[in-house]
Amino acid sequence: MRWAYIREVWEFDSTIEIEEKHTGRYGAKGQVREEKRKATPEEIAKQNQWRRQRDVRRLIKWNFSPGDYWMTLTYKKGERPTWEQMKKDLAKLIRKLRAKYKKNGWGLKYIYRLAIGKKGGPHVHLLVNREANETTGTDKLLSEIWENGHVYFASLYDAGGYVKLAEYITKPLEEHEPDEIKRYSCSRNLIRKEPDRKKVKRRSLVDKQGQMIYPTARKGYYIDPESVKMGINPFTGYAYRHYTLIKIDRRI
Repeated sequence: MRWAYIREVWEFDSTIEIEEKHTGRYGAKGQVREEKRKATPEEIAKQNQWRRQRDVRRLIKWNFSPGDYWMTLTYKKGERPTWEQMKKDLAKLIRKLRAKYKKNGWGLKYIYRLAIGKKGGPHVHLLVNREANETTGTDKLLSEIWENGHVYFASLYDAGGYVKLAEYITKPLEEHEPDEIKRYSCSRNLIRKEPDRKKVKRRSLVDKQGQMIYPTARKGYYIDPESVKMGINPFTGYAYRHYTLIKIDRRI
């Protein structure tokens, strides 16, 4: 029997994300295919949530740097705008900020999520590319444009990095938030890339005993242990392996 697995690779400035899986087309040496089954609604929801986190994490990696701004925009004490009004307020801010950026020769990129706190406090989380020159910068512009309350600044790095930020942006709505709230939105100019996809011939993700094989790092990289996910896909019955490689900083 022919055997191989599919490898998809997404490359970023300092990391490489890899997804590998066996398919029914090529088989899997050393693996007895488990019986596939119909996914439950809970499993489908979990899988969709994982995909959202993955896709947003990659958007952030391709388009933003650790020093870019992750901001919280609040409203004045006692103000409780409707959900629709919040969207209008943010649209107005983005129009003005885009114009200011363009005037200074910058292009605006953003991802945002509108939220309502447990006590009813409305606020906006906004990720934007950080820019500055001799006379102005992103922090000054945002503070001037947002007239509805305060702006609290943090860097992407301080907010937890790519993984934590993607988890927060895509997290399911809280029970106290209205169902019509959109989880997140982003600018149309964000870079999106397709993976490098190839068939790895005469190789398997499982050993002769049927155990998953831990990935190995390519030269100049190490494996992020928290990123390693591998096992048997209950819906296909075949093995899969996901992991992230991080470039070794030779200066350290």
